[in-house]
Amino acid sequence: MFVKLCGLRTEEDVATAVAAGADAVGFVFTASPRQISVEAVRDLLAGVPPQVLSVGVVHGIPAAEAGELARAAGVDALQLHGSYPRAAFEELAGLRLLRATSLTAETAVDTGAYGEEWLLLDSPVAGSGDRWDLGALTATPPTGQWLLAGGLSPANVAEAIAAARPWGVDVSSGVESSRGVKDHDLMREFVSAARAAGARPSGPAH
Repeated sequence: MFVKLCGLRTEEDVATAVAAGADAVGFVFTASPRQISVEAVRDLLAGVPPQVLSVGVVHGIPAAEAGELARAAGVDALQLHGSYPRAAFEELAGLRLLRATSLTAETAVDTGAYGEEWLLLDSPVAGSGDRWDLGALTATPPTGQWLLAGGLSPANVAEAIAAARPWGVDVSSGVESSRGVKDHDLMREFVSAARAAGARPSGPAH
């Protein structure tokens, strides 16, 4: 089970994520309670070992600007969050990309449909901590390396993994003590719970 901890802002956040065994750490470049500067991310990346994927997250800015931020920060990958069109991903060819979107009747749920390496399915309001109806995934099961997000926490991630059977999970608000402030105990608990749930036998993967 691939685990991404997002919205990190401090050296302690990064150190806790790495020590807990997270596979990826996310940094939010655009307006959010979790926003962090490119300069600060560059400094924090010194604490991210090569085996942990560093991801820059953007929402609502042009693709070209997003690419500049990712390159300036030195992150491994760029997450385009929201209703970015296929053309935005084509414009950023050459970067490792994560397409993050909510699930609607029009959502392309095959990972790579826009040329991205990973797909992330989130609640309609990203970062809100709101849960969404995982039953919608039954009719249109995603394929490939896709991550489940939206309202996840240490208390419910095992249930969500059993229901949706994603390739990975992503969390931000579900491991916070207040908006934008990470709770390091919850971060550790989340990784542990997700790992345990992902190791349980299940039916054929999507």
